[in-house]
Amino acid sequence: MAVVSASARSRTIRRIIREEAIATQQELVRALRRRGIVVTQATVSRDIQRLGLVKVPGPRGARYALPAAPPPPTMDPQRFRGVMEEFAREVTVALGLILVKTVRGGAAPVAQAIDDIGWPDVAGTVAGEDTIIVVPRRRGVTRAVARRLRASLPAPP
Repeated sequence: MAVVSASARSRTIRRIIREEAIATQQELVRALRRRGIVVTQATVSRDIQRLGLVKVPGPRGARYALPAAPPPPTMDPQRFRGVMEEFAREVTVALGLILVKTVRGGAAPVAQAIDDIGWPDVAGTVAGEDTIIVVPRRRGVTRAVARRLRASLPAPP
């Protein structure tokens, strides 16, 4: 039995999750040991969190699964810029969130464009009539996302 690197262990865990119905951390520890990898339940717990494994229903109860890959972006940058130029008017940061002001009725198409462009630092959007809340995926990226959005605003007259 051997101790292996975190990246090698991650590859093995992903393979196990694809090939076997693993319902508990202890089952994963045993599956790793069968493959010659010595690991504790605490390490497996951290690996599960780092890999983003999720529990999904199975025929014999819940089991671990790999997270679904995010869909590829469905909007090209040029079209995104066109939507922003047509509808968006202002981008501000407030309490760690980004607010995008639009013309009346413009929030829905701008929010959809932000969702469809597929920026990894954007968790999602909420749109009203003329205002959008853009939720950053983690702390520390808010200002960078706001700058990217501002770069797509129409030039002042």
